[in-house]
Amino acid sequence: MSENDDSVRRGVPYAFTAFAIWGLLPLYWKALSAVDAASILACRVVFSLAFIWIVLALRGNPAWPRIFADAKARITLLLSAALIGINWGLYIWAVNSGRTVEASLGYYINPLVNVFFGTIFFRERLTRLRWFSFALASAGVVALSASTGSIPWISLVLAVSFSLYGLAKKAAGLDPLEALGAETLALAPLALAYLAFRGASGESVLNHSFPVLALLAFSGIVTALPLLAFAVGAKLLPLSVLGFIQYISPTLQLALGVLAFGEPFPAERLFAFVLVWAALIIYSASYLPRSRRPRQPATPGAGRRRRP
Repeated sequence: MSENDDSVRRGVPYAFTAFAIWGLLPLYWKALSAVDAASILACRVVFSLAFIWIVLALRGNPAWPRIFADAKARITLLLSAALIGINWGLYIWAVNSGRTVEASLGYYINPLVNVFFGTIFFRERLTRLRWFSFALASAGVVALSASTGSIPWISLVLAVSFSLYGLAKKAAGLDPLEALGAETLALAPLALAYLAFRGASGESVLNHSFPVLALLAFSGIVTALPLLAFAVGAKLLPLSVLGFIQYISPTLQLALGVLAFGEPFPAERLFAFVLVWAALIIYSASYLPRSRRPRQPATPGAGRRRRP
């Protein structure tokens, strides 16, 4: 087994776990629909940081915030923190605003955006078939825009922000748990300031019932665990493999949006999704190994013309 094959074998379970949890997270955010999206985001940040700090303390690594001392790491971590903050906040808002289906489209597009960025930043070569899949997915976005009369900005922002986040994680090259702790640490002052502002305005999250407060507290765990799994998977897997596994997440999200939340899914939207699905199928098929015909042993004298 080559080193690359071993890396893929070890990375797949982490990525699968991360995307399965993310696919089911709409159920969690719907249970918190009584809380505004910004407060949910702030609690995610604060309780994620608390959970990670405890885990790192148990690992005997209390000095992990010193990674900010390195200028390159600091810039990368601040960038990744901003990207994941945007992604988290927009996704929570979309789910609790009845736009889970549109959010799921963003994560369907995301694998293709991953590979597109791979061609730019890592000079990965794409075949004509893969370029065709990009064109087909773009046609799906255009079709959705035409059917709704507006650009599906939620889908596009979610796709691009998460792709850039994945690139930032790979560029940082840090311990996944420490990097995740640093990202939440960078976002924590803003999160605490917002919660304090809401409290001063008489709209504190503490005014909610105990079950809601418990869900807010556990949001740190349900946020940190899949992100940690994703961080490990992103370091071990090439972008193409990571993008393929990511189909799990939007499929679960789409199913929840339509079947559990009753969001509309008219024929026009279905047509746009069919184009994107076709693009993903073509893209995935392009990575299937080609069967090679076995070489026949050479026959003595074969290929020689007999003289009359």
